[in-house]
Amino acid sequence: STGSGVILSADGYIVTNYHVVRGGRRFLVSIPRPAVPGVPGRSYLRPVSQEVSALLIGSDRETDLAVLKVDLADLPFATLGNSDSVMPGRLVLAFGSPLGLTSSVTMGVVSAVGRQLNDEDRMLYIQTDTPINPGNSGGPLVDASGQVMGINTMILSQSGGSEGIG
Repeated sequence: STGSGVILSADGYIVTNYHVVRGGRRFLVSIPRPAVPGVPGRSYLRPVSQEVSALLIGSDRETDLAVLKVDLADLPFATLGNSDSVMPGRLVLAFGSPLGLTSSVTMGVVSAVGRQLNDEDRMLYIQTDTPINPGNSGGPLVDASGQVMGINTMILSQSGGSEGIG
């Protein structure tokens, strides 16, 4: 399977969804290297990425989270924000690789917080109208200041594509 993730430390810890890694025995992570003007071998149309093996550090089915580790150093990483501060109407960005389209970003607003799929569900979700599709799973939901507020986990859809309920 394929999915997205977010690097949360310079020494290579990556968070993704449990359902992205479920059943996997080997994990390959593609870390994009942005195009740099004047550096040979780089292209704006085909950014160079580094593919490295990753080790599954841990996973939790109930929260649908997993942690991978790559053996690299000095990686750029995202910082965690306080998801308790998220309110409806807040601008958010969803990063990921929807339908295999690598390094994509979409924008929307928080529609609701504390959303449950059913009354007995212990998980609370941030609902957003940001377009999310298969392949966005595991990628970060980021606020306007660049802090990770959540992990893109699922969409509710009658068609199988984004209907604005992520």
